[in-house]
Amino acid sequence: MNPIRLSVLDQSPIISGHTPRQAIEQTIRLAQAAEQMGFYRYWCAEHHSVMALADPCPEILVTRLAAATSTIRVGTGGVLLPYYSPLKIAEQFRMLEALFPGRIDLGIGRAPGGDQATAMAMGQGRYPSADDFPEQVQYLAAYLDDDLPKGHPFAQVKAQPAGEGSPQIWLLGSSDYSGALAAQLGLRFAFAHFISARGGDTVMRDFRRRYQPSPREPQPQALVCVFVICAETQAQAERLAQSVDLRRLNMDYGVNAPVPTLEEAERYPYTDTDRERIAHHRRRVVLGTPDVVRQRLLEIQAQFEADELMVITITGDYDTRLRSYELLAGVFELCHP
Repeated sequence: MNPIRLSVLDQSPIISGHTPRQAIEQTIRLAQAAEQMGFYRYWCAEHHSVMALADPCPEILVTRLAAATSTIRVGTGGVLLPYYSPLKIAEQFRMLEALFPGRIDLGIGRAPGGDQATAMAMGQGRYPSADDFPEQVQYLAAYLDDDLPKGHPFAQVKAQPAGEGSPQIWLLGSSDYSGALAAQLGLRFAFAHFISARGGDTVMRDFRRRYQPSPREPQPQALVCVFVICAETQAQAERLAQSVDLRRLNMDYGVNAPVPTLEEAERYPYTDTDRERIAHHRRRVVLGTPDVVRQRLLEIQAQFEADELMVITITGDYDTRLRSYELLAGVFELCHP
């Protein structure tokens, strides 16, 4: 069996009946378990004012996770850059790199990570436009690498703590925009299959074809992130998926609520329209027994020509979520650190 890098994306889900604090505690628990199981990276997502997701500030949570582990790479999937100063983000991640050298990933995105009202609040009454995103990314990389050109008005500005190492930069996306930008700037690219199940393979091939080598990344590096539910039987995996089915249905209807438990999902009075929506969303889910999931993930990796696979799993309880990752680690024969 060929070795493969398999990683984790965690949105810190708040399951019905649990508190946000408990959700963060479960993120720490899962990160420690993922390291022991042999997963390569562990990324935290950024969302704002979402009752189902507990993490609005992954740069803080990454610090806690890195301190609670010792070998696994930790990072963001990602920091929503339009909200922030590139210099401040560079300073935060130079500090993380100083604290945990060689283990930090900086994934950055341009989505709002919440509804329009929340985005307006984040911008103090102004909607943070992503129009300047390419320029922000270039400034961020330049601050991280102390690479602003001589004569630039900010050339004397240094992101501290300075040092030889630097976090990996990943551009995140679910369309062709970030892939094209990553290729133009010579940065790593991560495609969110769990958001958009169609067309990502074309985006990834275009990224490789158009890639312009950079001092940071002489060769293109890409991963694809997939939503997975793995269980001992196909029937069990199908049953566990009902919680995320209802979670996505709630998102469609604008219902801001915690992730439903399995019992809540099974009691829900679904209409025919609801079931059609669920079937549509299921295209973004890989579920089944370990062998079935492994085969499908390898097919996606080949289809996308991805260097790495990343997995996000949400179920209606934290133990079955952990068990899904355990089964994946076993079937992929991940190497323990």
